[in-house]
Amino acid sequence: MHLNEITNHPRVVIIGGGFGGIELAKSLKNKPVEVLMVDKNNYHTFQPMLYQVAMGDIEADSIAFPLRKIFTGQKNFTFRMANVERINPEKNTISTDIGDIAYDYAVIATGSTTNYFGNDELEKRTMPMKNIPEALNLRSLILQNVEKALICEDEVERDALLTFVVVGGGPTGVELSGALAEMRNYVLTYDYPELDKKDMKVYLVEGKSEVLAVMSPQASKKAKEYLTGLNVEVHNSVHVKSYNGCDLVIDDGTTIQTRNVLWAAGVKGEVLKGIPEGVIVRGNRIQTDEFNRIKGYINLFAIGDVAAVITPETPEGHPGVAPAAMQQGKQVGKNLLKIIKGEQPEPFKYFDKGSLATIGKNLAVADLGKIHLQGFFAWVIWGFVHLMSLVSARNRIIVFINWAGSYFSHNSGSRLIIRKFDSESMKIK
Repeated sequence: MHLNEITNHPRVVIIGGGFGGIELAKSLKNKPVEVLMVDKNNYHTFQPMLYQVAMGDIEADSIAFPLRKIFTGQKNFTFRMANVERINPEKNTISTDIGDIAYDYAVIATGSTTNYFGNDELEKRTMPMKNIPEALNLRSLILQNVEKALICEDEVERDALLTFVVVGGGPTGVELSGALAEMRNYVLTYDYPELDKKDMKVYLVEGKSEVLAVMSPQASKKAKEYLTGLNVEVHNSVHVKSYNGCDLVIDDGTTIQTRNVLWAAGVKGEVLKGIPEGVIVRGNRIQTDEFNRIKGYINLFAIGDVAAVITPETPEGHPGVAPAAMQQGKQVGKNLLKIIKGEQPEPFKYFDKGSLATIGKNLAVADLGKIHLQGFFAWVIWGFVHLMSLVSARNRIIVFINWAGSYFSHNSGSRLIIRKFDSESMKIK
């Protein structure tokens, strides 16, 4: 399909190949529409396991899969790799670096990006982890600083190189903190016999009064117990005030000397240029109606992390999690077909299947409706759900083999510094 080829069917352009975009495209398989997906990458990333790439537990291609392969056999699907520069609702076109794309219906599924809350210093000096390149950068930084610590004669600098601060106590921050603690407890002295476990320190800084605030009080309490048991020092009800590359200052007066600050404190919607400011709400998300239709438009939709489906029942929208994005994608697909037929669309209803978080080996928490699980059984459920959520059988097999090796040996990861990262310029060398 050429970018603006005239066809006999309405063209649906999906901007973004994340969870929501994929489910939407699948729901339109071989229906009387032309589906064109646009993404800056030619692969889908399973973001919930990025931290394992950062820790060297699994390789990047274990959680990535080519978008075109996902839709093999879907004759009405086309993919184009491009950077979307802006959307032009008045013209029904999308401007990209490969040319303008016309649409009959457009669905914005661009996801979210790291939120630094306007602090340029933190954006410049801390490490985010929202995509595969950032996870690989983080892996390089961690391993490079351990290598530097081996030959560092300055005790203060050596301590800073081996001190890791995770900012943000949500699922990503908790899982990353636990993984760092397990690296110290099981890997550090094995790979680096010159070092001792007590040389490496792990901190978790969270602004709310508990970690995993999005989960039940039982899960939050148990997660903190697990972290403390792994010797992670947790600071609650505090915020990072500044970080100059060495001294992390917390607003309670605490200063931590560290060369490793890992930012997991929040996200914001990745809104395209051309979307009116009047429909952008809290969290930099696009306000939609109950049909995921962007306020003020009849053929423009938003789903997933970038969308805020605001209704009397959901005044704050829905959580920015994969199940919500997937359910929205599927429902918008059904509604597009109804709209094209002249039928009334159905409002989106989110079904919360529960929440999971893992802190370490045999250590996890699960909220499944009114059922709250902890420990080994919750850890098994977390592993099964994440394994089955991977896009392909190949990915599932590779990840399972890696997990099995790690479970029995604690040291089967791939801690290779393939691409060196310059912490001064925050760029790959």
